[in-house]
Amino acid sequence: MMDDSAKETLAMMALTRVGYYNLTGILDFYKRVGSATAIMQHRKDVREVLPDASPKLVERMRDCEAHIRRAEEEMEWARQHDVRILRYGSDGYPQRLTECADAPLILYYKGTADLNQMRVINIVGTRHCTLYGQDTVRHFIAGLREECGNRVLVVSGLAYGVDIAAHRNALEQGFETVAVLAHGLDDLYPPRHRETAKRMTTQGGLLTEYMTRTNADKMNFVRRNRIVAGMCDATILVESAAHGGGLITCGIAQEYGREVFAFPGNVGQMYSEGCNNLIRKNGATLITSAKDFVESMGWQADKRLERAQKEGIERSMFPDLTPDQQLIVDTLQKTSDLQMNMLSNMTGLPIGKLASLMFELEMKGVARSLPGSVCHLL
Repeated sequence: MMDDSAKETLAMMALTRVGYYNLTGILDFYKRVGSATAIMQHRKDVREVLPDASPKLVERMRDCEAHIRRAEEEMEWARQHDVRILRYGSDGYPQRLTECADAPLILYYKGTADLNQMRVINIVGTRHCTLYGQDTVRHFIAGLREECGNRVLVVSGLAYGVDIAAHRNALEQGFETVAVLAHGLDDLYPPRHRETAKRMTTQGGLLTEYMTRTNADKMNFVRRNRIVAGMCDATILVESAAHGGGLITCGIAQEYGREVFAFPGNVGQMYSEGCNNLIRKNGATLITSAKDFVESMGWQADKRLERAQKEGIERSMFPDLTPDQQLIVDTLQKTSDLQMNMLSNMTGLPIGKLASLMFELEMKGVARSLPGSVCHLL
């Protein structure tokens, strides 16, 4: 017998399949009704809960029994293979994604990393990575370790070239790293990256919106780029031709209001053209090092925080709080520990801004983030 939470998860899985070709529309439908279970209960008379439902949606909802059965199969497979099913807005779901109009209702996740860490970036670029690109990724991630410790989650797509270089260098530098896949978790593309992916499940994770038995079709790679962009604070482009998936991710990140950075390349080189054009058109901030990136993001305080924690700096040394910081403190004083998404709802502060404010409060010795995205007042 399923409990209410499991029933809602199953309903959201089925609803995702109903709205496969209309990501924005199906998320809006869910938000307006507020419950996938209620939607499924009215699948034969959907206009009872959504009076302006289109004829196409009415037809698809009436014929969704197969989607429900498929969702039941997937839920059992996930249970057997230690895969977490993350519902939109739930604690483990990437909360930055909830700010995006086309966020997936359901994600499948195998891994150990908290997807709502204070610092989340993605590194993307060409599959035909040159030695220059490989060196750029390696130096950037090593520099990021020097500037921020290992307090950053590194996201990419596990593809050839820049993606796999980002994952492998992140692992070597002690960062957690997550791959967003264009297929289900019963397979891996490309197969040559299986050993890296296996290591990532214990030092990061594998994330996808797709059920098992889903082919790695071209369109799936384009769709997954919105997850890569949406779950991160910043997108970093390393080598790209004039057209490519990395540039698509950058464009989506811009639409989401996220920061975009690019490393310049040699003039006339094929895989520098995309980066150079993006910088020239003011579509990305030019960076040449991790230090450039950290300064642009305002993350210079990471080193000071580590030093403050080691030296045991007292809260009383930092008495002044901004209005937003005080709002967080007042909320936590009333309710004790809160998940970051709950604190965001109660304060009205977006997840990205809240993460930065929590970091500032941690610097001041006032609050800290605990495992599981829990905000704790000291």
